[in-house]
Amino acid sequence: MSTLLEITSEEAFGPHLASIPSSSLIVLYFHAPWAAPCSQMRGVLSALASQYPVTTPPTVSFISINAEELPDISEDYDVTAVPYVVLLKDGTILESISGSEAAKVRDAVERYAGSGTSASAANGAGIGSSAIPPPLTAVPREDAPTTATQAPVAAAGQGVGGAAPALTPEQSKEALFSRLAELVKAAPVMLFMKGTPSAPQCGFSRQLVGILRERSVKYGFFNILADEDVRQGLKEFADWPTFPQLWVNGELVGGLDIVKEELENDPDFLNGFSVNK
Repeated sequence: MSTLLEITSEEAFGPHLASIPSSSLIVLYFHAPWAAPCSQMRGVLSALASQYPVTTPPTVSFISINAEELPDISEDYDVTAVPYVVLLKDGTILESISGSEAAKVRDAVERYAGSGTSASAANGAGIGSSAIPPPLTAVPREDAPTTATQAPVAAAGQGVGGAAPALTPEQSKEALFSRLAELVKAAPVMLFMKGTPSAPQCGFSRQLVGILRERSVKYGFFNILADEDVRQGLKEFADWPTFPQLWVNGELVGGLDIVKEELENDPDFLNGFSVNK
């Protein structure tokens, strides 16, 4: 029977994918050790894998990846939360499933790979049972503050008690970029993240919050899940396609990897913004 294979390095990931025929289904499972639903999803995928016999070449390959330890791979597949499952065939993403919906994962695998040899194995693992917790969601409070240091910024052109005038696409983009230019300077250190520091919605945001806390850095934050205009606009404004993003004195530093590199090169990089200064 097939098994769930753990890939532990980026160097091993590419060659392993290249060794699998383009006609085979690849199931990528992204997880993180701190996320409780990942343990259950691992059991689900292990049970699914066991339904498919080992063949040469394989008809389906189940691969497990630690999203935090291999961030470049996670970013390539736009992993925003864990557990996260991506189904590939012939180099094309067929479907992505975020959260702990075991029945949805099972149905997707069987749709593209066919039913396994032992449906009872899946049932025995509780796949699709009512005991499985609901999927992870990221629904921010509508009245949540946008940053830790500043109240939410009103939409451009919106008057009190009146409707906002219609804007052309060019005017809308200009207004958004003007707003973003203010947001990135709302605090000397600004973190644009998924979720909030007390409840990060992705492992990369969680790690970056941890780095700032370890160094007692005073910072503002913006939950990009609460504002789709900012989420999409900042990618173009910053010319940086992923989150989290750390800005210092209105200048983009980068994401988690870049911040780590900056600190490796200069351990005092953020000391000037520490409350212990």
